[in-house]
Amino acid sequence: MRRAGRVLGGWRDRWKAAFFGIAVVALAGGVAWALLGSSFFVVRSVQVTGGGGIPRSRVLAAAGIRIGTPLVRVDTTEVARRVERITQVQVARVSRSWPDTVRIWTRRRTAVFAVPVAGGYDLMDRFGVVLGTAARRPAGLVVLRSAGSAATRLRGSKAVYAAGLVVRGLPGWLRAEVTAIRAPGAAEVTLILSDGATVVWGGPAMGAEKARELAILLRTGARYYDVSDPAAAVTGAAASASG
Repeated sequence: MRRAGRVLGGWRDRWKAAFFGIAVVALAGGVAWALLGSSFFVVRSVQVTGGGGIPRSRVLAAAGIRIGTPLVRVDTTEVARRVERITQVQVARVSRSWPDTVRIWTRRRTAVFAVPVAGGYDLMDRFGVVLGTAARRPAGLVVLRSAGSAATRLRGSKAVYAAGLVVRGLPGWLRAEVTAIRAPGAAEVTLILSDGATVVWGGPAMGAEKARELAILLRTGARYYDVSDPAAAVTGAAASASG
């Protein structure tokens, strides 16, 4: 009897295991069908936010998401890459919002520099990407003077990026006085002020300390300032440095 009971118990255990196994497979199949084969979880809308004026139609065209595509099949990383190919887009973030929406958020590139070219200026962001052209320097943009100023060489330039960080970190009073900037290297940024004075800034680090030292030194009325090391800032009349 005991042996018969053990045999019967073993069959029950195997039956339970088989039942649960079938249930798991059925559940997995149901989930897969719901995600991939049914109309429950498909893309019905694509929401575009951010952008700062980038046309929604342009973002949608670059994203290439077809309405009706199973949401799980949307490759958010690849969609973001496609959207970031739009020149004006600096960063794109793509996410799924269940049950039926894809959300695309973009950050627009901002022009920081006006780069002299034949017939006017290229308008460039801090990553060296040209966003447009203008016959005259737009108000608020700094003229970038850099060795080898062709846009193809400036895109992705560490020197241009460093110059952009410097400009972004300047206090308002100093930013208003800067009309041009030179950046032959990432640690060789030089500011040209509205009165023609030259400020050797160095790299982006210690910007607040450099600005404080410069504010004191400007009272001397010098034509040349070197605050690349704020602990040993100097002034001079180096006319050759104001180029």
